[in-house]
Amino acid sequence: MEYNESDKNKTLKSRYDSCEVLRSNYLNRAYDASELTIPFLLPRNEKNNQDFYTPWQSVGARGVNNLASKLLLTLFPPNQPFFKLEIDDFTLQDLTQSKEMRGTVEDGLGSVERAIMSSFETTATRVPYFEALLHLIVTGNVLTYEDPSGKTKIYTLDQYVIKRDKVGHLVECIVKESVSPKVLDKEFLKLLKSDEQNNPDKYDNDIDIFTCVKLEDGGTYYHVYQETEGKKVPKSEGKYPIDKCPWRALRLHRIANEDYGRGLCEQYIGDLRALENLSRAMVEGSVASSKVLFLVRPNGSTKEKTLAKAPNGQIVSGDVNDVGVLQLQKFNDFRTVREMIVTITERLESAFLLNSSVQRQAERVTAEEIRFMARELEASLGGIFSVLSQEMQLPLVNYRMAWLAKQGKLPELPKGVVNPIIITGFDALGRGHDVEKLRMFMQDLSAIGPEQILTYLNPIEFIKRIGTGHGIDTSGLVKSQEQVQQEQQQQQQMMAQQQMLDKLGPNIVNQGGQLIKEGVKQNAESPN
Repeated sequence: MEYNESDKNKTLKSRYDSCEVLRSNYLNRAYDASELTIPFLLPRNEKNNQDFYTPWQSVGARGVNNLASKLLLTLFPPNQPFFKLEIDDFTLQDLTQSKEMRGTVEDGLGSVERAIMSSFETTATRVPYFEALLHLIVTGNVLTYEDPSGKTKIYTLDQYVIKRDKVGHLVECIVKESVSPKVLDKEFLKLLKSDEQNNPDKYDNDIDIFTCVKLEDGGTYYHVYQETEGKKVPKSEGKYPIDKCPWRALRLHRIANEDYGRGLCEQYIGDLRALENLSRAMVEGSVASSKVLFLVRPNGSTKEKTLAKAPNGQIVSGDVNDVGVLQLQKFNDFRTVREMIVTITERLESAFLLNSSVQRQAERVTAEEIRFMARELEASLGGIFSVLSQEMQLPLVNYRMAWLAKQGKLPELPKGVVNPIIITGFDALGRGHDVEKLRMFMQDLSAIGPEQILTYLNPIEFIKRIGTGHGIDTSGLVKSQEQVQQEQQQQQQMMAQQQMLDKLGPNIVNQGGQLIKEGVKQNAESPN
Protein backbone atom coordinates (compact mmCIF):
# COMPACT_ATOMS: atom_id res chain seq x y z
CA MET A 1 0.00 0.00 0.00
CA GLU A 2 2.46 2.60 -1.22
CA TYR A 3 1.35 6.17 -1.89
CA ASN A 4 2.85 8.99 -3.87
CA GLU A 5 1.97 12.64 -4.19
CA SER A 6 -0.86 11.90 -6.62
CA ASP A 7 -2.60 9.74 -4.01
CA LYS A 8 -3.34 12.80 -1.90
CA ASN A 9 -5.98 13.89 -4.43
CA LYS A 10 -7.64 10.45 -4.55
CA THR A 11 -10.71 9.64 -2.53
CA LEU A 12 -10.52 7.06 0.23
CA LYS A 13 -12.72 4.73 -1.82
CA SER A 14 -10.37 4.74 -4.80
CA ARG A 15 -7.33 4.24 -2.57
CA TYR A 16 -9.08 1.41 -0.75
CA ASP A 17 -9.99 -0.30 -4.03
CA SER A 18 -6.43 -0.03 -5.35
CA CYS A 19 -4.99 -1.54 -2.17
CA GLU A 20 -7.33 -4.54 -2.15
CA VAL A 21 -5.06 -6.22 -4.71
CA LEU A 22 -2.13 -6.22 -2.28
CA ARG A 23 -4.37 -7.74 0.40
CA SER A 24 -5.87 -10.48 -1.78
CA ASN A 25 -3.14 -13.06 -1.13
CA TYR A 26 -3.48 -12.75 2.66
CA LEU A 27 -7.27 -12.70 2.41
CA ASN A 28 -7.46 -15.89 0.33
CA ARG A 29 -5.24 -17.74 2.80
CA ALA A 30 -7.43 -16.44 5.62
CA TYR A 31 -10.56 -17.71 3.86
CA ASP A 32 -9.03 -21.19 3.56
CA ALA A 33 -7.96 -21.26 7.21
CA SER A 34 -11.37 -20.10 8.37
CA GLU A 35 -13.19 -22.77 6.35
CA LEU A 36 -11.08 -25.53 7.91
CA THR A 37 -11.48 -24.26 11.50
CA ILE A 38 -14.33 -21.81 12.30
CA PRO A 39 -16.12 -20.90 9.05
CA PHE A 40 -18.22 -18.03 10.44
CA LEU A 41 -15.16 -16.02 11.51
CA LEU A 42 -14.38 -14.95 7.96
CA PRO A 43 -17.02 -16.15 5.48
CA ARG A 44 -15.98 -16.19 1.84
CA ASN A 45 -19.42 -15.20 0.53
CA GLU A 46 -19.87 -11.54 1.48
CA LYS A 47 -23.41 -11.17 0.11
CA ASN A 48 -24.78 -14.13 2.03
CA ASN A 49 -22.53 -14.60 5.02
CA GLN A 50 -24.88 -17.19 6.50
CA ASP A 51 -23.99 -19.71 3.79
CA PHE A 52 -21.00 -21.26 5.54
CA TYR A 53 -18.84 -24.16 4.51
CA THR A 54 -19.29 -27.14 6.84
CA PRO A 55 -16.02 -28.89 7.77
CA TRP A 56 -15.79 -32.68 7.95
CA GLN A 57 -13.68 -32.57 11.13
CA SER A 58 -13.71 -30.59 14.39
CA VAL A 59 -10.04 -30.70 15.38
CA GLY A 60 -9.39 -27.26 13.89
CA ALA A 61 -12.28 -25.61 15.75
CA ARG A 62 -11.38 -27.29 19.06
CA GLY A 63 -7.75 -26.30 18.69
CA VAL A 64 -8.48 -22.65 17.85
CA ASN A 65 -10.95 -22.21 20.71
CA ASN A 66 -8.62 -23.95 23.17
CA LEU A 67 -5.59 -21.87 22.20
CA ALA A 68 -7.59 -18.62 22.19
CA SER A 69 -8.86 -19.37 25.70
CA LYS A 70 -5.34 -20.03 26.97
CA LEU A 71 -4.01 -16.87 25.35
CA LEU A 72 -6.86 -14.85 26.86
CA LEU A 73 -6.16 -16.17 30.36
CA THR A 74 -2.45 -15.51 29.93
CA LEU A 75 -2.72 -12.04 28.38
CA PHE A 76 -5.66 -10.85 30.52
CA PRO A 77 -5.66 -12.87 33.78
CA PRO A 78 -8.94 -12.40 35.67
CA ASN A 79 -7.52 -12.12 39.18
CA GLN A 80 -4.56 -9.79 38.75
CA PRO A 81 -3.32 -6.95 36.51
CA PHE A 82 -1.50 -7.92 33.35
CA PHE A 83 0.77 -4.90 33.69
CA LYS A 84 2.46 -2.84 36.34
CA LEU A 85 3.36 0.83 36.54
CA GLU A 86 7.05 1.30 37.13
CA ILE A 87 9.34 4.17 38.01
CA ASP A 88 13.06 3.90 37.42
CA ASP A 89 15.24 3.75 40.54
CA PHE A 90 16.92 7.15 40.03
CA THR A 91 13.61 9.00 39.58
CA LEU A 92 12.09 7.12 42.51
CA GLN A 93 14.99 8.11 44.75
CA ASP A 94 14.59 11.78 43.76
CA LEU A 95 10.84 11.67 44.43
CA THR A 96 10.91 9.88 47.77
CA GLN A 97 14.27 11.03 49.20
CA SER A 98 14.09 7.87 51.28
CA LYS A 99 14.37 4.19 50.45
CA GLU A 100 11.68 3.40 53.06
CA MET A 101 9.12 5.23 50.91
CA ARG A 102 9.51 2.82 48.00
CA GLY A 103 6.78 0.52 49.27
CA THR A 104 4.41 3.49 49.72
CA VAL A 105 5.03 4.69 46.16
CA GLU A 106 4.55 1.22 44.74
CA ASP A 107 1.37 0.84 46.78
CA GLY A 108 0.04 4.06 45.23
CA LEU A 109 0.89 2.84 41.76
CA GLY A 110 -0.86 -0.42 42.62
CA SER A 111 -4.07 1.50 43.35
CA VAL A 112 -3.82 3.13 39.91
CA GLU A 113 -3.36 -0.30 38.35
CA ARG A 114 -6.47 -1.59 40.10
CA ALA A 115 -8.46 1.41 38.84
CA ILE A 116 -7.42 0.65 35.27
CA MET A 117 -8.25 -3.04 35.71
CA SER A 118 -11.64 -2.06 37.12
CA SER A 119 -12.37 -0.19 33.89
CA PHE A 120 -11.52 -3.33 31.94
CA GLU A 121 -14.04 -5.29 33.99
CA THR A 122 -16.83 -2.71 33.76
CA THR A 123 -16.48 -2.41 29.97
CA ALA A 124 -16.21 -6.22 29.45
CA THR A 125 -12.96 -5.87 27.54
CA ARG A 126 -12.20 -9.59 27.51
CA VAL A 127 -15.25 -10.43 25.36
CA PRO A 128 -14.20 -8.59 22.16
CA TYR A 129 -10.54 -9.46 22.70
CA PHE A 130 -11.38 -13.16 22.80
CA GLU A 131 -12.93 -12.70 19.37
CA ALA A 132 -9.82 -10.77 18.31
CA LEU A 133 -7.62 -13.67 19.42
CA LEU A 134 -9.72 -16.08 17.38
CA HIS A 135 -9.13 -13.93 14.30
CA LEU A 136 -5.42 -13.65 15.04
CA ILE A 137 -5.00 -17.42 15.32
CA VAL A 138 -7.03 -18.18 12.19
CA THR A 139 -6.35 -15.21 9.88
CA GLY A 140 -3.34 -13.58 11.55
CA ASN A 141 -4.86 -10.07 11.40
CA VAL A 142 -7.57 -8.06 13.12
CA LEU A 143 -8.33 -4.37 13.65
CA THR A 144 -9.65 -3.07 16.98
CA TYR A 145 -11.22 0.28 17.79
CA GLU A 146 -11.87 1.72 21.26
CA ASP A 147 -14.91 3.98 21.11
CA PRO A 148 -15.37 6.96 23.49
CA SER A 149 -17.57 4.87 25.82
CA GLY A 150 -14.79 2.35 26.42
CA LYS A 151 -16.27 -0.42 24.27
CA THR A 152 -14.12 -2.32 21.79
CA LYS A 153 -15.16 -2.94 18.18
CA ILE A 154 -13.61 -5.62 15.96
CA TYR A 155 -12.96 -5.32 12.21
CA THR A 156 -12.10 -8.41 10.18
CA LEU A 157 -9.39 -8.61 7.53
CA ASP A 158 -11.84 -8.08 4.65
CA GLN A 159 -12.88 -4.69 6.05
CA TYR A 160 -9.59 -2.77 6.04
CA VAL A 161 -6.27 -2.26 4.26
CA ILE A 162 -3.06 -1.09 5.94
CA LYS A 163 0.46 0.09 5.27
CA ARG A 164 3.40 -0.27 7.67
CA ASP A 165 6.89 1.20 7.65
CA LYS A 166 10.11 -0.82 7.61
CA VAL A 167 10.07 -1.44 11.38
CA GLY A 168 6.42 -2.50 11.43
CA HIS A 169 4.71 0.67 12.70
CA LEU A 170 1.28 1.45 11.28
CA VAL A 171 1.57 4.25 8.70
CA GLU A 172 -1.92 4.26 7.22
CA CYS A 173 -5.12 2.27 7.59
CA ILE A 174 -8.37 2.59 5.61
CA VAL A 175 -11.50 0.94 6.97
CA LYS A 176 -14.63 0.22 4.95
CA GLU A 177 -17.97 -0.30 6.69
CA SER A 178 -21.63 -0.03 5.73
CA VAL A 179 -23.81 2.12 7.98
CA SER A 180 -27.34 3.44 7.97
CA PRO A 181 -27.75 6.99 6.59
CA LYS A 182 -29.59 7.86 9.82
CA VAL A 183 -26.27 8.06 11.69
CA LEU A 184 -25.07 10.86 9.40
CA ASP A 185 -25.64 14.53 9.97
CA LYS A 186 -28.98 15.60 8.46
CA GLU A 187 -27.52 18.59 6.62
CA PHE A 188 -24.72 16.45 5.24
CA LEU A 189 -27.22 13.80 4.10
CA LYS A 190 -29.28 16.47 2.31
CA LEU A 191 -26.11 17.58 0.53
CA LEU A 192 -25.43 14.03 -0.65
CA LYS A 193 -28.98 13.58 -1.92
CA SER A 194 -28.93 16.89 -3.77
CA ASP A 195 -25.77 15.85 -5.62
CA GLU A 196 -27.32 12.52 -6.67
CA GLN A 197 -29.59 13.59 -9.54
CA ASN A 198 -29.89 10.26 -11.38
CA ASN A 199 -30.79 8.16 -8.33
CA PRO A 200 -32.35 10.26 -5.55
CA ASP A 201 -33.27 7.10 -3.56
CA LYS A 202 -29.67 5.94 -3.39
CA TYR A 203 -29.19 7.00 0.22
CA ASP A 204 -32.27 5.29 1.58
CA ASN A 205 -30.27 2.07 2.13
CA ASP A 206 -26.94 1.48 3.83
CA ILE A 207 -23.99 3.41 2.46
CA ASP A 208 -20.24 2.80 2.58
CA ILE A 209 -18.16 4.98 4.86
CA PHE A 210 -14.36 4.95 4.70
CA THR A 211 -12.27 5.80 7.76
CA CYS A 212 -8.63 6.78 7.33
CA VAL A 213 -6.05 6.53 10.13
CA LYS A 214 -2.83 8.13 8.89
CA LEU A 215 0.47 8.88 10.62
CA GLU A 216 1.44 12.52 10.15
CA ASP A 217 3.72 15.29 11.41
CA GLY A 218 6.87 13.21 11.36
CA GLY A 219 5.27 10.29 13.14
CA THR A 220 4.10 12.16 16.24
CA TYR A 221 0.32 11.68 15.93
CA TYR A 222 -2.39 9.92 13.92
CA HIS A 223 -4.88 11.93 11.87
CA VAL A 224 -8.30 10.25 11.67
CA TYR A 225 -11.12 11.31 9.34
CA GLN A 226 -14.02 9.77 7.38
CA GLU A 227 -15.30 10.03 3.83
CA THR A 228 -18.33 8.89 1.88
CA GLU A 229 -18.89 9.52 -1.80
CA GLY A 230 -15.66 11.51 -1.87
CA LYS A 231 -16.82 14.01 0.77
CA LYS A 232 -15.54 14.31 4.32
CA VAL A 233 -18.04 13.42 7.02
CA PRO A 234 -18.61 16.36 9.40
CA LYS A 235 -17.28 16.07 12.95
CA SER A 236 -15.26 12.98 12.06
CA GLU A 237 -11.73 14.38 12.25
CA GLY A 238 -9.44 13.84 15.20
CA LYS A 239 -5.78 13.70 16.19
CA TYR A 240 -4.28 11.20 18.61
CA PRO A 241 -0.73 10.73 19.92
CA ILE A 242 0.84 7.57 18.57
CA ASP A 243 0.71 5.83 21.97
CA LYS A 244 -2.94 6.80 22.64
CA CYS A 245 -4.62 6.04 19.32
CA PRO A 246 -7.88 4.05 19.63
CA TRP A 247 -7.20 2.23 16.33
CA ARG A 248 -4.84 -0.77 16.46
CA ALA A 249 -4.01 -3.14 13.59
CA LEU A 250 -3.02 -6.37 15.36
CA ARG A 251 -1.19 -9.37 13.95
CA LEU A 252 -0.11 -12.71 15.35
CA HIS A 253 3.17 -13.39 13.55
CA ARG A 254 5.23 -10.45 12.45
CA ILE A 255 6.97 -10.99 9.10
CA ALA A 256 9.64 -8.56 7.90
CA ASN A 257 8.68 -6.29 4.99
CA GLU A 258 5.04 -7.42 5.09
CA ASP A 259 2.15 -5.13 5.94
CA TYR A 260 -0.05 -7.96 7.20
CA GLY A 261 0.61 -10.71 9.70
CA ARG A 262 0.38 -14.46 9.39
CA GLY A 263 -1.90 -16.71 11.43
CA LEU A 264 -1.04 -19.88 13.26
CA CYS A 265 -3.47 -21.89 11.12
CA GLU A 266 -1.57 -20.87 8.01
CA GLN A 267 1.48 -22.68 9.32
CA TYR A 268 -0.52 -25.89 9.68
CA ILE A 269 -2.78 -25.44 6.67
CA GLY A 270 -1.33 -28.59 5.08
CA ASP A 271 -2.27 -30.79 8.03
CA LEU A 272 -5.69 -29.15 8.29
CA ARG A 273 -6.43 -29.67 4.61
CA ALA A 274 -5.14 -33.27 4.68
CA LEU A 275 -7.24 -34.05 7.75
CA GLU A 276 -10.26 -32.49 6.07
CA ASN A 277 -9.90 -34.63 2.95
CA LEU A 278 -9.18 -37.83 4.89
CA SER A 279 -12.09 -37.22 7.25
CA ARG A 280 -14.43 -36.67 4.34
CA ALA A 281 -13.22 -39.85 2.64
CA MET A 282 -13.60 -41.81 5.86
CA VAL A 283 -17.12 -40.52 6.51
CA GLU A 284 -18.31 -41.12 2.95
CA GLY A 285 -16.68 -44.56 2.91
CA SER A 286 -18.29 -45.44 6.23
CA VAL A 287 -21.69 -44.38 4.90
CA ALA A 288 -21.21 -46.61 1.86
CA SER A 289 -20.05 -49.50 4.05
CA SER A 290 -23.07 -49.16 6.32
CA LYS A 291 -25.45 -49.93 3.46
CA VAL A 292 -26.59 -53.60 3.60
CA LEU A 293 -27.53 -55.35 0.34
CA PHE A 294 -28.42 -59.06 -0.05
CA LEU A 295 -27.63 -60.66 -3.40
CA VAL A 296 -29.55 -63.69 -4.64
CA ARG A 297 -28.33 -65.96 -7.42
CA PRO A 298 -30.60 -65.46 -10.44
CA ASN A 299 -30.95 -69.18 -11.27
CA GLY A 300 -30.92 -70.41 -7.66
CA SER A 301 -33.73 -72.11 -5.76
CA THR A 302 -34.03 -69.23 -3.29
CA LYS A 303 -36.50 -66.57 -4.40
CA GLU A 304 -36.09 -62.85 -3.70
CA LYS A 305 -39.70 -62.44 -2.55
CA THR A 306 -39.43 -65.33 -0.12
CA LEU A 307 -36.31 -63.82 1.41
CA ALA A 308 -37.73 -60.28 1.53
CA LYS A 309 -41.11 -61.18 3.04
CA ALA A 310 -39.83 -63.74 5.56
CA PRO A 311 -40.04 -62.39 9.13
CA ASN A 312 -37.26 -62.84 11.62
CA GLY A 313 -36.91 -66.48 12.74
CA GLN A 314 -39.20 -67.99 10.11
CA ILE A 315 -38.21 -71.20 8.33
CA VAL A 316 -38.21 -70.94 4.51
CA SER A 317 -36.97 -73.17 1.74
CA GLY A 318 -33.81 -72.21 -0.06
CA ASP A 319 -30.10 -72.74 -0.53
CA VAL A 320 -27.66 -70.76 1.57
CA ASN A 321 -25.23 -70.72 -1.32
CA ASP A 322 -27.76 -68.74 -3.34
CA VAL A 323 -27.62 -65.74 -0.93
CA GLY A 324 -24.70 -63.38 -0.31
CA VAL A 325 -24.06 -59.94 1.21
CA LEU A 326 -22.44 -57.12 -0.76
CA GLN A 327 -19.23 -55.95 0.97
CA LEU A 328 -16.72 -53.29 0.00
CA GLN A 329 -13.69 -55.32 1.14
CA LYS A 330 -11.96 -52.01 2.09
CA PHE A 331 -11.06 -52.78 5.70
CA ASN A 332 -7.31 -52.54 5.19
CA ASP A 333 -7.71 -49.33 3.21
CA PHE A 334 -9.88 -47.79 5.92
CA ARG A 335 -7.35 -48.80 8.57
CA THR A 336 -4.61 -46.99 6.69
CA VAL A 337 -6.76 -43.87 6.46
CA ARG A 338 -7.64 -44.09 10.15
CA GLU A 339 -3.99 -44.38 11.18
CA MET A 340 -3.13 -41.33 9.09
CA ILE A 341 -6.02 -39.39 10.63
CA VAL A 342 -4.78 -40.26 14.12
CA THR A 343 -1.23 -39.15 13.24
CA ILE A 344 -2.33 -35.81 11.80
CA THR A 345 -4.74 -35.23 14.70
CA GLU A 346 -1.93 -35.71 17.22
CA ARG A 347 0.25 -33.22 15.37
CA LEU A 348 -2.52 -30.62 15.32
CA GLU A 349 -3.38 -31.21 18.98
CA SER A 350 0.24 -30.56 19.89
CA ALA A 351 0.26 -27.38 17.81
CA PHE A 352 -2.91 -26.06 19.47
CA LEU A 353 -1.94 -27.21 23.01
CA LEU A 354 -4.84 -29.59 23.48
CA ASN A 355 -4.56 -31.66 26.65
CA SER A 356 -4.79 -34.99 24.87
CA SER A 357 -1.47 -34.26 23.19
CA VAL A 358 0.23 -33.38 26.46
CA GLN A 359 -0.66 -36.46 28.49
CA ARG A 360 1.37 -39.55 27.74
CA GLN A 361 -0.58 -42.72 27.00
CA ALA A 362 0.35 -44.80 30.03
CA GLU A 363 -1.21 -46.23 33.16
CA ARG A 364 0.63 -43.83 35.47
CA VAL A 365 1.51 -40.32 34.40
CA THR A 366 2.89 -38.00 37.06
CA ALA A 367 1.67 -34.43 37.44
CA GLU A 368 5.23 -33.11 37.10
CA GLU A 369 5.59 -34.93 33.79
CA ILE A 370 2.43 -33.28 32.47
CA ARG A 371 3.59 -29.83 33.66
CA PHE A 372 6.98 -30.34 32.02
CA MET A 373 5.48 -31.32 28.68
CA ALA A 374 2.98 -28.44 28.88
CA ARG A 375 5.81 -25.96 29.48
CA GLU A 376 7.70 -27.36 26.52
CA LEU A 377 4.70 -26.89 24.25
CA GLU A 378 3.84 -23.42 25.59
CA ALA A 379 7.45 -22.32 25.13
CA SER A 380 6.98 -22.78 21.39
CA LEU A 381 4.46 -19.90 21.45
CA GLY A 382 6.82 -17.49 23.19
CA GLY A 383 7.25 -15.39 20.05
CA ILE A 384 3.51 -14.75 19.92
CA PHE A 385 3.57 -13.04 23.32
CA SER A 386 6.41 -10.72 22.32
CA VAL A 387 4.31 -9.38 19.43
CA LEU A 388 0.99 -9.21 21.30
CA SER A 389 2.52 -7.53 24.34
CA GLN A 390 3.89 -4.67 22.23
CA GLU A 391 1.05 -4.31 19.71
CA MET A 392 -2.00 -5.28 21.78
CA GLN A 393 -1.48 -4.98 25.53
CA LEU A 394 0.84 -1.97 25.86
CA PRO A 395 -1.14 0.35 23.52
CA LEU A 396 -4.35 -0.78 25.22
CA VAL A 397 -3.02 0.21 28.66
CA ASN A 398 -1.72 3.58 27.41
CA TYR A 399 -5.03 4.40 25.75
CA ARG A 400 -7.08 3.30 28.76
CA MET A 401 -4.94 5.47 31.08
CA ALA A 402 -5.51 8.50 28.85
CA TRP A 403 -9.23 7.69 28.58
CA LEU A 404 -9.66 7.49 32.37
CA ALA A 405 -7.62 10.66 32.91
CA LYS A 406 -9.82 12.50 30.41
CA GLN A 407 -12.89 11.43 32.37
CA GLY A 408 -11.34 12.57 35.65
CA LYS A 409 -11.25 9.05 37.09
CA LEU A 410 -7.46 8.87 37.12
CA PRO A 411 -4.85 11.48 38.04
CA GLU A 412 -2.51 12.75 35.38
CA LEU A 413 0.72 10.79 35.80
CA PRO A 414 4.05 12.47 35.01
CA LYS A 415 4.88 11.88 31.37
CA GLY A 416 8.02 9.84 30.91
CA VAL A 417 8.28 9.07 34.64
CA VAL A 418 5.64 6.36 35.12
CA ASN A 419 5.76 3.68 32.45
CA PRO A 420 3.50 0.61 32.10
CA ILE A 421 5.36 -2.68 31.91
CA ILE A 422 3.60 -5.79 30.57
CA ILE A 423 4.06 -8.65 33.02
CA THR A 424 2.20 -11.48 31.27
CA GLY A 425 3.82 -13.93 28.90
CA PHE A 426 6.54 -16.45 29.58
CA ASP A 427 9.64 -14.27 29.15
CA ALA A 428 8.35 -11.10 30.82
CA LEU A 429 9.39 -10.01 34.28
CA GLY A 430 6.25 -9.67 36.36
CA ARG A 431 4.96 -9.52 39.84
CA GLY A 432 5.10 -13.26 40.20
CA HIS A 433 8.83 -13.12 39.50
CA ASP A 434 9.27 -10.35 42.06
CA VAL A 435 7.44 -12.35 44.73
CA GLU A 436 9.48 -15.43 43.91
CA LYS A 437 12.70 -13.42 44.21
CA LEU A 438 11.61 -12.12 47.62
CA ARG A 439 10.92 -15.68 48.76
CA MET A 440 14.33 -16.87 47.59
CA PHE A 441 15.88 -13.86 49.27
CA MET A 442 14.26 -14.82 52.58
CA GLN A 443 15.39 -18.42 52.18
CA ASP A 444 18.98 -17.28 51.70
CA LEU A 445 18.72 -15.02 54.74
CA SER A 446 17.39 -17.84 56.91
CA ALA A 447 20.97 -19.04 57.39
CA ILE A 448 21.84 -16.02 59.57
CA GLY A 449 18.90 -16.58 61.92
CA PRO A 450 15.59 -14.76 62.56
CA GLU A 451 17.10 -12.31 65.09
CA GLN A 452 19.63 -11.01 62.61
CA ILE A 453 16.96 -10.79 59.89
CA LEU A 454 14.70 -8.65 62.08
CA THR A 455 17.69 -6.48 62.99
CA TYR A 456 18.57 -5.53 59.43
CA LEU A 457 15.24 -6.06 57.57
CA ASN A 458 12.27 -3.70 57.59
CA PRO A 459 9.25 -6.02 58.10
CA ILE A 460 6.63 -3.44 57.08
CA GLU A 461 8.41 -2.64 53.83
CA PHE A 462 8.78 -6.35 53.10
CA ILE A 463 5.07 -6.98 53.74
CA LYS A 464 4.07 -4.11 51.45
CA ARG A 465 6.22 -5.39 48.61
CA ILE A 466 4.79 -8.89 48.98
CA GLY A 467 1.24 -7.49 48.90
CA THR A 468 2.00 -5.32 45.88
CA GLY A 469 3.55 -8.33 44.16
CA HIS A 470 0.30 -10.24 44.62
CA GLY A 471 -1.77 -7.26 43.45
CA ILE A 472 -3.34 -6.71 46.90
CA ASP A 473 -4.32 -3.29 48.20
CA THR A 474 -2.36 -3.01 51.44
CA SER A 475 -3.76 0.40 52.44
CA GLY A 476 -5.58 -0.03 55.76
CA LEU A 477 -4.40 -3.63 55.94
CA VAL A 478 -0.74 -3.18 56.86
CA LYS A 479 0.07 -0.96 59.82
CA SER A 480 2.26 2.07 59.28
CA GLN A 481 5.53 2.63 61.09
CA GLU A 482 3.89 5.28 63.29
CA GLN A 483 1.10 2.88 64.33
CA VAL A 484 3.60 0.18 65.21
CA GLN A 485 5.71 2.59 67.29
CA GLN A 486 2.63 3.93 69.10
CA GLU A 487 1.43 0.42 69.94
CA GLN A 488 4.90 -0.53 71.13
CA GLN A 489 5.00 2.52 73.42
CA GLN A 490 1.57 1.68 74.84
CA GLN A 491 2.65 -1.89 75.42
CA GLN A 492 5.82 -0.73 77.19
CA GLN A 493 3.80 1.60 79.43
CA MET A 494 1.41 -1.20 80.34
CA MET A 495 4.30 -3.51 81.12
CA ALA A 496 5.93 -0.87 83.33
CA GLN A 497 2.68 -0.33 85.23
CA GLN A 498 2.25 -4.07 85.66
CA GLN A 499 5.81 -4.40 87.02
CA MET A 500 5.18 -1.59 89.46
CA LEU A 501 1.98 -3.26 90.65
CA ASP A 502 3.81 -6.53 91.06
CA LYS A 503 6.44 -4.89 93.30
CA LEU A 504 3.94 -2.93 95.40
CA GLY A 505 1.34 -5.63 95.44
CA PRO A 506 1.80 -7.09 99.06
CA ASN A 507 2.13 -3.67 100.75
CA ILE A 508 -0.96 -2.36 98.99
CA VAL A 509 -2.98 -5.36 100.14
CA ASN A 510 -1.87 -4.96 103.77
CA GLN A 511 -2.58 -1.25 103.75
CA GLY A 512 -5.99 -1.87 102.21
CA GLY A 513 -6.85 -4.46 104.88
CA GLN A 514 -5.77 -2.11 107.71
CA LEU A 515 -7.93 0.69 106.32
CA ILE A 516 -10.94 -1.62 106.18
CA LYS A 517 -10.45 -2.68 109.82
CA GLU A 518 -10.20 0.93 110.99
CA GLY A 519 -13.33 1.85 109.07
CA VAL A 520 -15.31 -1.01 110.67
CA LYS A 521 -14.07 -0.04 114.17
CA GLN A 522 -15.09 3.58 113.73
CA ASN A 523 -18.58 2.58 112.59
CA ALA A 524 -18.99 0.37 115.67
CA GLU A 525 -17.93 3.09 118.16
CA SER A 526 -20.03 5.83 116.64
CA PRO A 527 -23.40 6.45 118.42
CA ASN A 528 -26.61 5.53 116.64
